Amino acid sequence: MRYQITGKHIDVGEALQTHVKTELGVALDKYSQRPTDANVIFSKSAHEFVCEVVVHLSTGLNASAKAHATEIYAAFDDCVEKMDKQLRRYKRRLKDHHRDRTEPVELLGASSYILASDVESDAEEPETLQPIIVAEMETSIPSLSVGEAVMQMELAGAPVLVFRNEKKDGLNVVYRREDGNIGWIDP
Repeated sequence: MRYQITGKHIDVGEALQTHVKTELGVALDKYSQRPTDANVIFSKSAHEFVCEVVVHLSTGLNASAKAHATEIYAAFDDCVEKMDKQLRRYKRRLKDHHRDRTEPVELLGASSYILASDVESDAEEPETLQPIIVAEMETSIPSLSVGEAVMQMELAGAPVLVFRNEKKDGLNVVYRREDGNIGWIDP
């Protein structure tokens, strides 16, 4: 497994890198047999250290966790504990997913845009109704079943996931509703 351990304005020493590889490796070996790479990012927010971990599994699914603590090792340990909990919750589905799916998840390329928010609260009329594009990025839309999409959304900690439905071959959306349930849009 490949590890990318970086720090934003923080020097990540050899001892911390060794700790990350050991502890994350132990946690991942329990639940997912085939992780391909892990990105670990340490940063500082005021007086706290922040640790973000994203693990890419060979099937195309991603698991992510984020934690804050006053010490850098404690932030990482809390983050690994969150990831461990997520993977434990989905262990059965992950193992069933490996048996059913022999090929990695197919990804469809798409463009992603960030639009400027309308910060003018005055009653002035805008010159045009076209939004201002702030940034343009490339993204991938996975080809998944509805159950896999819900699992991917939960593992990534995302509020919404756009995916291509394997059974109907159309674009679908799953999202977390305000009442805590999961919504599914199938046009």
